[in-house]
Amino acid sequence: MTETAAPGAGTTAAASKSQQAYDAVKARIVDGSYSPGYRLVLGAIAKDLGVSVVPVREAIRRLEAEGLVTFERNIGATVAGIDPTEYLYTMQTLSIVEGAATALSAPLIGAADVARARAVNAKMRECLEHFDPVRFTRLNQDFHSVLFEHCPNPHILDLVHRGWNRLAALRSSTFRFVPGRASESVEEHEALLRLIEDGADADEIEQAARRHRSATLDAYLAQTNH
Repeated sequence: MTETAAPGAGTTAAASKSQQAYDAVKARIVDGSYSPGYRLVLGAIAKDLGVSVVPVREAIRRLEAEGLVTFERNIGATVAGIDPTEYLYTMQTLSIVEGAATALSAPLIGAADVARARAVNAKMRECLEHFDPVRFTRLNQDFHSVLFEHCPNPHILDLVHRGWNRLAALRSSTFRFVPGRASESVEEHEALLRLIEDGADADEIEQAARRHRSATLDAYLAQTNH
């Protein structure tokens, strides 16, 4: 008896390979393996991932729609550059909405949440010894997620997530450019946790969170002369 594939099985497999290619290429763009201007050769990527060119082409189209990839005549697909102005606006906006989200979330943050955030911050402190900006940035997001995840306003929370996603799209690990800022960031994290533990008022927590975000932006702008 001849076995036949289940209806839609081929479509599902193709979609899975396309997603696999998308995840792999995006991860390499985000972590800097594929730097701005890097030429994305479909055949080479397909061979590396063990898939055909078709899912890679679909993945590249998705990444182009997200602004991570550009097409140039006679060159093909390349990794898009980082727009410093877009980074500036993203960080300015995130400092405002994340500060508000943290302040609104603060009364709902319990002892277990503080302990979780402090554990993440301890990993960030350990990371300073053999500095890895990509890992540090990932831990930094984990830390702040604990502080704003209880925000009761879903619209503000959505704006915060959009800001973090935009930073990821910009492939921005600010600490790669200003590694000295990392140790200051860890200390400011502890100060934020103490404010929350002590039941500081919302305005004080919001301003502290905003200054923390703005300090990183200021350090980056000073370093890059923007």
